[in-house]
Amino acid sequence: MLEQGEGLSVEFKRCGAVPEKDTFETVCSFANRQGGHILLGVNDDGSIEGVDEKSVVGIERNIVNVTSNPTLFNTSPGLEITHATVQGRCVIDVWVPMGPSVYRFKGVVYDRVADVDVRLKGDDQISAMYIRKQNLYTEQRIYPHVAKDDLDMSVLDRARGLMRAYRPGHPWIGLSDDELLRAARLKTKDFQTGEEGFNLASIVLLGRDETIMGVCPVYRTDAILRRINADRYDDRLVVATNLIDSYRQLHDFCMKWLPDSFALDGDIRVDARDVIVRELVANTLIHREYSSPFLAQLVIERDAIRTRNASRCIFAGRISPDNVSPTPKNPIIANFFMQIGLAEELGSGTRNLFRYSELYTGKEPVLSDGDYFEAIVPVPDVVAVSSPKRNEEQQVDSTLIKVKNAVRDLLISKGEVTAKDVAENIHLSPRTVRRYLPRLVDEGVLSMEKRGRTMVYHFGK
Repeated sequence: MLEQGEGLSVEFKRCGAVPEKDTFETVCSFANRQGGHILLGVNDDGSIEGVDEKSVVGIERNIVNVTSNPTLFNTSPGLEITHATVQGRCVIDVWVPMGPSVYRFKGVVYDRVADVDVRLKGDDQISAMYIRKQNLYTEQRIYPHVAKDDLDMSVLDRARGLMRAYRPGHPWIGLSDDELLRAARLKTKDFQTGEEGFNLASIVLLGRDETIMGVCPVYRTDAILRRINADRYDDRLVVATNLIDSYRQLHDFCMKWLPDSFALDGDIRVDARDVIVRELVANTLIHREYSSPFLAQLVIERDAIRTRNASRCIFAGRISPDNVSPTPKNPIIANFFMQIGLAEELGSGTRNLFRYSELYTGKEPVLSDGDYFEAIVPVPDVVAVSSPKRNEEQQVDSTLIKVKNAVRDLLISKGEVTAKDVAENIHLSPRTVRRYLPRLVDEGVLSMEKRGRTMVYHFGK
């Protein structure tokens, strides 16, 4: 600990006959965050000053008395106090575990940010701490007065189509609606209260827009393009619908505005942009704390894409493939996304973001978790003032996305599609659509067969 220095879970304190007030501010902040060690008798630079060995018993007794005093601490935090001789001097180690309550010292809530004890003054900050402390996954909360009519069951049909495309033999495909809802744990029973019905996960996954707004009034994701006008935005999309459609809308927004840089994984060309977008969008939707009043945001800038959403983490700080300890924020929602092929196993997102960010730009992303999860992924720099050629390229890319989405939706509902079907769906000419369908065949997205003079398309084999 001396070599590592002060940080999120280590604090050095000088100490005389009794600990100073700021020692108890750190006790409070450690108990409110993820726990930590307070080393008494150590200077800020890690050098050992030590404490008087004759004072050790008095110091330990003082710490216990202060933390047990209800006029000073609203709830007594757990402590473990030991001492040892280091470099010939006595050092006291006060271990403070993370506690289940929101702790206050002299009426003030302290939180730990990096190596600083921070006073929380705003109700929003304290509210986020209460969310982090609760031992219930809020997605499991049952709403007994929500009925099947409050859900959009056509979304469930689209989810079946995604399952069929991702895994043709998926066991959920042949289930009735009620059986699938039970299998996916979207309709459950609380064995503690006896309540049975649709939970929050089912509402945000399949709910009608008005149902979602009634349960989560501030639920939405702001997608913003900010390249030329840094003070406001160049384009904006506000997404406030079920998670399945939200994924598609946010994915398309990113694909429209992010450059498709050539990337090689060994000798194979890969779509690094698509993987990065998929992981960022899925993470923003799956691992959000939906009881939080904070809005989620996705911002595309000239040199990076940034996401920020409310989180409920146990261990805060920077995340990398070497130190990731994946803990599910919403296991029901995460499992549903995995079953329809829009997400992978827990922890794979971090590895994918680091790997494909390196392929995309040669730079690493920055990921951090706390009361908010934040991700910053570098992207190829885009010239702020677009040229006519650039505008033309963006238009072509946007049209390709429209064709892809129309093909996917039609195949899910019909099983096969023609150029005419796609053209009527997105109000383009069949001739324009025919320019794009062969590209999707070449990419393996589609397969085709000729029936007389008509070309019919299916999901790629």
